[in-house]
Amino acid sequence: MTRRRREMSSSEPDFTEASEPYQLFVSWMKEAEKSEPNDPNAMALATVDEDGLPDARMVLLKGFDERGFVFYTNFGSAKGEQILKTRKAALLFHWKSLKRQVRVRGNVSEVSKEEADAYFQSRDRGSRIGAWASKQSRPLESRFALEKAVAEWGLKFGVGTVPRPDYWSGLRVAPTAIEFWRDGLFRLHDRIRFLPDGNGGWTRTRLYP
Repeated sequence: MTRRRREMSSSEPDFTEASEPYQLFVSWMKEAEKSEPNDPNAMALATVDEDGLPDARMVLLKGFDERGFVFYTNFGSAKGEQILKTRKAALLFHWKSLKRQVRVRGNVSEVSKEEADAYFQSRDRGSRIGAWASKQSRPLESRFALEKAVAEWGLKFGVGTVPRPDYWSGLRVAPTAIEFWRDGLFRLHDRIRFLPDGNGGWTRTRLYP
C-alpha cells in the first residue's frame, strides 16, 4: 500500500497548479469513469432541515457545466423540500479507486422545464412510470402497495408517452466553493480550494491536509 501511494504521488500531474476548477473536474470525472466499478457520478448530497439538522444521501450527477452540478428528484421528497426552502446544498464525490475527493458548496436553483423534460424522456420507461408511482420519502404500507401503484400508472399511460410530473425536476448547485483532495503519503494530502473572485474567475488556495 505504501509503495502504491508513493507511485501514484510521483506519477500523477500536479493538479494543485490548475487555474480553474471546471476542466479539472472534467478530467477527474473521466478518470473515475475508467476506474470506478460502479456509478462514478455518485455523490453525497447534504442539506439541512427546518431545525438546522444536517441530512445526507447519495444521488447521481446527471449534468455538469459552468453553471453548476445537476441532479433530479421528486420535489416532495425530503431532499427536495429541504433544498427548496434553503436553496443551499453541498456535494461530495469520493472516488475510492483514485483516492480522490471533490467537495462542492453552493446555491441551488431549478433547471428549466425544457432541460427537465429532455432528461425525463431519456430515462427508461419503467423509471418514468416509477416517478409517478412513488410518493418519495412518504410512509409506505407495503411493497405490494408500491407495485400496485406502478401497475396502475402503467395501465393509465398504456403504450403512449409518459409525461414528466410537475413535482419532478432537476436542481442545479452553482458552486460558491469547490475543493479538490488527493490522498498523500503519511496523510499529507493535497488540497486546493477554488472560490469565485467576483469577476467571472476563481481564486485558488492550497490548504493544509
